[in-house]
Amino acid sequence: VLNLLASLCSGLKEENKKGSTVVSTSNLAPDEFDRNMPRICGVCGDKATGFHFNAMTCEGCKGFFRRSMKRKAAFTCPFNGSCTITKDNRRHCQACRLKRCVDIGMMKEFILTDEEVQRKKDLIQRRKDEEAQREADKEARRPRLSDDQSQVIATLVDAHHKTYDDSYSDFCRFRPPVREGPVTRSASRAASLHSLSDASSDSFSHSPESVDTKMNFNNLLMMYHEQGSSPDSSEEEGSSFSMLPHLADLVSYSIQKVIGFAKMIPGFRELTAEDQIALLKSSAIEVIMLRSNQSFNLEDMSWSCGGPDYKYQVSDVTKAGHTLDLLEPLVKFQVGLKKLNLQEEEHVLLMAICLLSPDRPGVQDHARVEALQDQLSETLQAYIQLHHPAGRLLYAKMIQKLADLRSLNEEHSKQYRSLSFQPEHSLQLTPLVLEVFGSEVS
Repeated sequence: VLNLLASLCSGLKEENKKGSTVVSTSNLAPDEFDRNMPRICGVCGDKATGFHFNAMTCEGCKGFFRRSMKRKAAFTCPFNGSCTITKDNRRHCQACRLKRCVDIGMMKEFILTDEEVQRKKDLIQRRKDEEAQREADKEARRPRLSDDQSQVIATLVDAHHKTYDDSYSDFCRFRPPVREGPVTRSASRAASLHSLSDASSDSFSHSPESVDTKMNFNNLLMMYHEQGSSPDSSEEEGSSFSMLPHLADLVSYSIQKVIGFAKMIPGFRELTAEDQIALLKSSAIEVIMLRSNQSFNLEDMSWSCGGPDYKYQVSDVTKAGHTLDLLEPLVKFQVGLKKLNLQEEEHVLLMAICLLSPDRPGVQDHARVEALQDQLSETLQAYIQLHHPAGRLLYAKMIQKLADLRSLNEEHSKQYRSLSFQPEHSLQLTPLVLEVFGSEVS
């Protein structure tokens, strides 16, 4: 009896020790477990790949247990039924290996039938197919250019490269620029324009500095209008158009390049000769203004076309007979367009859309011209959606620039009319300038 009591007491002590160990382990903080420790197969000690049939095992023991349960295999240990299973000898005794599988908790109820396995495979494949379809639908909804649109853009970019020499090497062939001589009132006032870049924008800047600049610019214009009507004003202005010969050659040269660009616009040459001429005459100055933005410099409000002789300030243009009524909105237009940071593709599309406007005076086949313009507009919108996903207002801002160009065109026509009515000045203009802008006079 004493021996029995002694064994019971020792058994209770062993259980208390085990219990205290479990409690102490369960009270460990989560960060005290080493999550990077390798997981071990409970059967053979090999590296485990996860829980399989309710126990942590390797792939080999998982497959062994599944095959054994499906075949309802009955193994016999050739030894005494207590083999130690390791990674190296796990194939030696299938009976003890299967017994070890059961001992660590692997359950045959967790094994799927062949039908269940197939259903699981089908479900996984269906989910993959659905994911692939979602990706395909997403790709289909993504903005893209059609082959025709891509070809149109490539053609227009090539046309621009062929008709715009950014080295400006041809400028030396023009009659030379003459900037000396008496400084006119409009030229002296225009000289201050280079410092007014903040005031040039349609809703681009709202800082207090830009507001002050706009007020200064308005004061400048008021002074110009008040003093420009003095008795000797027109005589002084009329005798000092020293830049007119050079800028007349520049404009004539630009008109030739615009004509060359227009001929390469897809569909333009299929129009009647009368409509081609009408479109070119009425839009030439607007396309020239768009082209000139490439050389416009925001820092000093000038057009830089090569060397210092071909760096044009607003004061230079006043010496060709133009006034601030044209130049002030022109500078605003140039700065606003420059701040849009258009890509070359967008720039050439805007020029083509500007040229192919069906509402130009003299156009006969409005429907055909409108169809060409609509194709270009759709191409521009598709390009913007593709390259500026967040720039939803860019297209609207670009179209607004075309409206601004119409106003500039009207003012240019008025000032050209005044200039061409004076023989001493009209003689300085080239035949091409007289031909293109002469229709506006009539």
